[in-house]
Amino acid sequence: MENRHPLLSRIARIEGLPIAFVLAVLIGIFIVIAPNVFTHHRIYMSFFQTVPPQLVLALGLTLVICAGEIDLSFSAIIAFSGLVFSWSFLHGLSPWLAVVLALASGALVGYINGLMVAVVGVPSIMATLAAQFFWNGFTVLLSGGLSWNIKEMRGHALHELLVGRIFGVLPAQALWALAITILVWFILNRHRFGQAIMFIGDNAEVARVMGVNIRNTKIKLFTLHGLLCGFAAVLLTSEMVNFWTTQGAGFLLPVFAAVFIGGTSITGGQGRVIGTFFGAYIIGSLEAGVVASGIGGYWTRLVAGLVMGASVSLNVLLERGNGWSVVTVLRNSVFARGMTAGGDRPPAPEKSPPN
Repeated sequence: MENRHPLLSRIARIEGLPIAFVLAVLIGIFIVIAPNVFTHHRIYMSFFQTVPPQLVLALGLTLVICAGEIDLSFSAIIAFSGLVFSWSFLHGLSPWLAVVLALASGALVGYINGLMVAVVGVPSIMATLAAQFFWNGFTVLLSGGLSWNIKEMRGHALHELLVGRIFGVLPAQALWALAITILVWFILNRHRFGQAIMFIGDNAEVARVMGVNIRNTKIKLFTLHGLLCGFAAVLLTSEMVNFWTTQGAGFLLPVFAAVFIGGTSITGGQGRVIGTFFGAYIIGSLEAGVVASGIGGYWTRLVAGLVMGASVSLNVLLERGNGWSVVTVLRNSVFARGMTAGGDRPPAPEKSPPN
């Protein structure tokens, strides 16, 4: 199909630019509606404080969805890795070792998810849903349902390194999230592992023919996502200097929203890391913007749903422009493919020849 808008097409191909424009427009609207809040730096520093854990989760999920898979367990990993981190700190272990153990615990959960999906053949949506229930329950069991305070961490150098305030203003976790964004972008766009992920997400059979080890790649993918979840848990627990069993429970929808708003294809095979970066800050700014505007906090999820629905609809329309119908795009989405073992994309219907 011939592109009728070559200029818009070129702009859309600049990764993250359309989503960055949406974020700029959104902030501009909030500045007009609530100038007393959005013309001061503190509101933006609060975004840099609260968004990074969700952004790190969204970056890992971007890779998973790009491979045509789905992962619903990341909110449970946040709780479990936070438990490991807090327990290690409270029992006298070095805080540096506590970070290593938290990362290892997240990677372990991801590795188990990878084995379930790639080796056993359980559909990813079911394997990770089971993991979500299991690790949440396991965390509550180990903690006795109690929250743990680790306020003694505030005076440690690790706390300053992870979540301290640079020049007394900028939260350090914002720089960590930015660094991970750059790393994940290079993995997806400049590394053989990223190429394998996109090949698998586009067509697993073709990837297999081209020599991609699908089993090992998926195991590594879920392990990497678990590792990133563990780091997000460290950031969240360090910022709050407190562990609670339900931490991360409210991250599921915002993280998915950030990924899809950012432009990652729901059919797999295409990921937008920079788009996810700006998408996370769009979602993170909505609640503060809605509340500051005087509309009321009850509207936050409604507005977020509208933004996500519009973004996904736009992606579907763009896919239609590439010769895919809306029904075909939805049928090949990661949610539908996650219900089938292996997550392979069924073949697209043949187009009828022109008359």
